[in-house]
Amino acid sequence: MKKVDIVIIGGGPAGLAAALGAKDAGIENIIILEREQYLGGILNQCIHNGFGLHVFKEELTGPEYAARYEERVKQAKIPYLLNTMVLDITRDKKVMAVNRDGLLEIKAEAVILAMGCRERPRGAINIPGRRPVGIYAAGTAQKFVNIDGFVPGKEVVVLGSGDIGLIMARRMTFEGAAVKAVVELMPYSGGLKRNIVQCLDDFGIPLKLSHTVTQIKGGERLTGVTIARVDENLKPIPGTEEDISCDTLLLSVGLIPDNELSRNAGIALSNITGGPVVDESLQTSVEGIFACGNTLHVHDLVDFVSAESEQAGKNAAEYVRGKRPRPDGGITLSTKGGVRYAVPASIDPGNVSDKIDIRFRVSNVFKNRYVAVYFDDTRLKRHRRLILTPGEMETLTLTKAEFEKYPDARSITIALEE
Repeated sequence: MKKVDIVIIGGGPAGLAAALGAKDAGIENIIILEREQYLGGILNQCIHNGFGLHVFKEELTGPEYAARYEERVKQAKIPYLLNTMVLDITRDKKVMAVNRDGLLEIKAEAVILAMGCRERPRGAINIPGRRPVGIYAAGTAQKFVNIDGFVPGKEVVVLGSGDIGLIMARRMTFEGAAVKAVVELMPYSGGLKRNIVQCLDDFGIPLKLSHTVTQIKGGERLTGVTIARVDENLKPIPGTEEDISCDTLLLSVGLIPDNELSRNAGIALSNITGGPVVDESLQTSVEGIFACGNTLHVHDLVDFVSAESEQAGKNAAEYVRGKRPRPDGGITLSTKGGVRYAVPASIDPGNVSDKIDIRFRVSNVFKNRYVAVYFDDTRLKRHRRLILTPGEMETLTLTKAEFEKYPDARSITIALEE
């Protein structure tokens, strides 16, 4: 059995940043376990630009962003194992993994979960029709085009307007395909506003909100789909059907934090995000196991993943050195009035050295609202936002001084107000 201070599961942007955070905090005995043959995770197939504006103050492609972190990890001499699949994690922080050398057993003082997320499967949306060739998850199609050099079709419909669906609509257009429409069930897009403009508007690709695919056509190969408008209950409205001929349907119907290992370890998961429930140090319900990045909750910008994960690495380092004991309680964090969720779920003011960032998402499109923060029943502050959308992750900051102002508070509530 190999013994380490910190084992990091996942060598994508979250895992690399967490490793660097732990190393900067003085921990030397670290190892990264990555199941793919390269470090960098999903960024390796994201060849479009738009990464790094916050972290590096310049616009990079996904591979460029990943390469910078990979180079820093190598310079820091942090060891990593590629082609290594983690099979199990125990509550006492034993990690079982397998690679070409056989079965590995690692005993760690702390574990950082950085497995990322996966695409929601087609079966989760139950579209009627046969199962012809030509239906792909958007991320799979992205790998085909950007890594394998294979274009899956010539006439494309995209179901779902998450960022990867928007980006693939543009990418397929670049490859000469005709993108007939991006079809979105909700009355708003699930992607960033800049991606709607740069990927759809700039290329004249129609975005059909409050629509869904109701029928798949074709035998061996997809020949078309039927779409229809949906009502306020998201049910198709009879008489609004429209047939669109296509040979390819890309599914961008949501991302799910990858937490099979977390579930097997008995870690408490959020019913809303699908990720672990964490405290202010990003520690899960199992002592000494931390979570960050898209394993924790799906982010819209990799820059936020890096910042959060670096902090997770530093917190894990403090835990290993005994400077950050697990709190007995803390202040619970809840949401209401249109705020869908917030991370972390609890905060121990004693562990807030200067300030803490709280990430949250709203459940609908809201215009001209206030984001209010309450300590128990007392409103601490509120800030006006011109627009909030589900596709954009929001951040608010609480300072040490604000916690000291309400030393007896037992709950914090984030709410939207008119």
